[in-house]
Amino acid sequence: MAATVSKLNLARLRSFCCLCPMFRLKSSRELIFLVVAVFTLTGQSLAEEQEFMEDFLKREYSLAKPYRGLGFSSSSQWDLMGTAMVTPEHVRLTPDLQSRQGAVWSRIPLFLRDWELKVHFKIHGQGKKNLNGDGLAFWLTKERMQNGPVFGNMNQFTGLGIFVDTYPNADKTHDRTFPYISMMLGNGTLSYDHDRDGRPTELGGCTAMARNSIYDNFLLVRFSKNRLTLMVDVDGKQEWRDCADVTGVRLPPGYFFGASSATGDLSDNHDIISMKLYQLTVEKTPEDEEEEEVTIPRVDNMEQFQVEVEEEGMSGVHIFFTLVFSIMGLGVLAVVGLMVYNRWKENKRKRFY
Repeated sequence: MAATVSKLNLARLRSFCCLCPMFRLKSSRELIFLVVAVFTLTGQSLAEEQEFMEDFLKREYSLAKPYRGLGFSSSSQWDLMGTAMVTPEHVRLTPDLQSRQGAVWSRIPLFLRDWELKVHFKIHGQGKKNLNGDGLAFWLTKERMQNGPVFGNMNQFTGLGIFVDTYPNADKTHDRTFPYISMMLGNGTLSYDHDRDGRPTELGGCTAMARNSIYDNFLLVRFSKNRLTLMVDVDGKQEWRDCADVTGVRLPPGYFFGASSATGDLSDNHDIISMKLYQLTVEKTPEDEEEEEVTIPRVDNMEQFQVEVEEEGMSGVHIFFTLVFSIMGLGVLAVVGLMVYNRWKENKRKRFY
């Protein structure tokens, strides 16, 4: 097959050379030299283009195989916490066991103004759908290495949180399919409401069937010109799908990247295969260069993201027992009232004797 293709390409190139006077060749040897020269120049061009793309990769903020710079030594660029462990294939934040928490955090604060984070992750386990949990999160926050209830990290954090939530805690009748990926911007006082799956503080999100998937799961976060974009690739099409897009996002510099996970009564394996950060080169106007200093994360016009979450209604059993106890209470009050009335009537009758 390869020989046939080579002969076909050689014939096409010879015909091309015959058509173009500037490529007149006297022998097959010269033709072979031309082919080799073309492939050599093409290979060099591709190599140069690859090096040009690699220049944008910021290795000091990236986590990838073979996971050098990860551990507890003084020269490490990433710290492990909790149940997180390194294997040749991935960094496992939590195993498929109950009540586990694990995280990995960068030691180097981020001062890039325009960046793009590409994450390759995997969530898998033995539990059936909606009998697994809880999910994982990716962070760019002021705080680091803090255990807590938000997918293994502290609540009331300061910065950006991206949540891959695999278990629906809220009412199952809500129009949302899990796993669900969402993002939140914390200012140090906002709380992530786990019982409502983070809806009251959600900036945007989408459904992404990223658990027990036969495909590689990717997530992309881009921050440029105060615009925060979230995209996913979880269906094997090798193309990004829009998940959330928010403008007017203000993020202070000097925050830390991290990833965390937690399991409770339900569990899953939560693995990080790679986290790669790219610096973006963006043309900016003088107004962009004179941007105000940001000290607390915020979003312009935050009111547009406020989500009204209805309180869960009572079930039929709750309504039944409420009615029963209400009737019993009214009955007791009626009996007591009747007894008081009869005693009052009897005392009144004795006065006439």
